[in-house]
Amino acid sequence: MEAYITQTPVASLFFIFTIITSIYAFSNHEVFGKFMLHPYSVSRGQRIYTLLTSGLIHRDWGHLLFNMLTFFFFGFQLERILASVSSWGHTQFALIYIVSLILSDITTVVKQKDNYNYHSLGASGAICAILFSFILFQPTTSIFLFFIPIPIPAVIFGPLFLLYCVWAAKAARDSINHDAHFYGALVGIVITIILYPQVMGHFFSAIQQLIA
Repeated sequence: MEAYITQTPVASLFFIFTIITSIYAFSNHEVFGKFMLHPYSVSRGQRIYTLLTSGLIHRDWGHLLFNMLTFFFFGFQLERILASVSSWGHTQFALIYIVSLILSDITTVVKQKDNYNYHSLGASGAICAILFSFILFQPTTSIFLFFIPIPIPAVIFGPLFLLYCVWAAKAARDSINHDAHFYGALVGIVITIILYPQVMGHFFSAIQQLIA
């Protein structure tokens, strides 16, 4: 535990704090209601803070577990990578997470601005940003999905995931905010490239070595 806190302080803070606030909100309906993103209100200049607080709570234990497992496997690794290549790595990790959390929901606010009954919650947008930022640095890493017991190279998983998000958002067959997943991933990619333009050369070089 000490190694996590000293080597990845920001990821540790986000991880622990999100678990605590989510569990607390499970039994406190007032907090649960206040923290949820409400596009109708946000589009009218109210409850702007929910662009951030909605990422601190989750719908249920399954939702929390899935997001935190994903964050655990990729968030801590990404912070270590950023810290190894820049003295500002920890700050940059926080920047990617927080900015992506906010921007990933902007399209949802626009799309659902007239739907009073629509609410959204969860850290999925920010976590997708972290995942795709990690993929830029480690495109040949194998990713395992719960329902597919075979490794999938990250460079293949990424495009498939984005295509799935587009399809699922249009199909709208569940209550998951697939738009937040898609735009969170894109924001994560863009911010990472802005911070580290050289990552694109590394990315394509790694892919060429994988193919060769």
